[in-house]
Amino acid sequence: MYAVPDQTGRTAVVTGANSGTGKEAAARLAAAGARVVLAVRTPAKGEAARADVLRRAPGADVAVRRLDLADQASVREFAEGLDGPVDLLLNNAGVMAVPEQHLTVDGFELQTASNVLGPVALTVRLLPQLLAAPAARVVWMSSTAAWTGRVDPERPEVPRRYSPTLVYGATKLADLLVANHLARVADARGWTLRSLAAHPGITRTELFANSTVPGGGAPREMPRLQRLLPLQEVDTGAEPMLVAATDPAAGNGTYWGPTGWGLPGLLQMRGRTAQVRAPRAAADADLAARYWTAVERVTGVSLDATVRA
Repeated sequence: MYAVPDQTGRTAVVTGANSGTGKEAAARLAAAGARVVLAVRTPAKGEAARADVLRRAPGADVAVRRLDLADQASVREFAEGLDGPVDLLLNNAGVMAVPEQHLTVDGFELQTASNVLGPVALTVRLLPQLLAAPAARVVWMSSTAAWTGRVDPERPEVPRRYSPTLVYGATKLADLLVANHLARVADARGWTLRSLAAHPGITRTELFANSTVPGGGAPREMPRLQRLLPLQEVDTGAEPMLVAATDPAAGNGTYWGPTGWGLPGLLQMRGRTAQVRAPRAAADADLAARYWTAVERVTGVSLDATVRA
């Protein structure tokens, strides 16, 4: 198991921290001495997660804050209410393969809003706190589904055609694009901030169960996939994100994931964490810049304006 380096004196914000890889990462960061903010959509579930984290890390500084990434007003309220430098931002939360297209209160497609638009807006709004930390990191949770993804920088908020799995893949490719774009910006401006990406392989979490729309159900194939795929436990699945967040050797713009069970060097789904390959499209700097600009346009955030302020 990856041993998280000492995090004493550091503040970590973990989205989707009420279960799965988010809760596991939060517990291990807290045990390593970090002050951890559990950013969750449902505070009651966040309090239950906090109790679990404190059982594993007695005396740790763990707070629960409400955050609905699919609601831009909630993103703004969360960022405005967070005081002090932020050393680690783990953009872990997400939804997968929502059966039917569902639009959020902002008019965005739900998977795109939760997996990309909300995390980008949150990151931009927290940039002053991130840059106030001596060596902050932002980690974006992607997926092997990114290999199936195609993004449309002209229309990031609502896809032209809806497919539960293809839109999910598009959001995960988009996560790699924005991670790499922020890494390039940080390098160009001489920031100590690192932007990295990770994927958990196939991990036993509530992501399958959360693949629903309000009042709807999960796609029929989801339970079958859970039975057929070689699921790994959450302590292993959280390690790529933890390595990206805390390993001194994890460089800006790198991508981390499991390196077992799958095609060598490609689509590996479980096991030991290492730096892994990303789809070729993820390295397209022009596409990434255009997509980032489009996300700023639809969400109303601005990296440049935030940093100047």
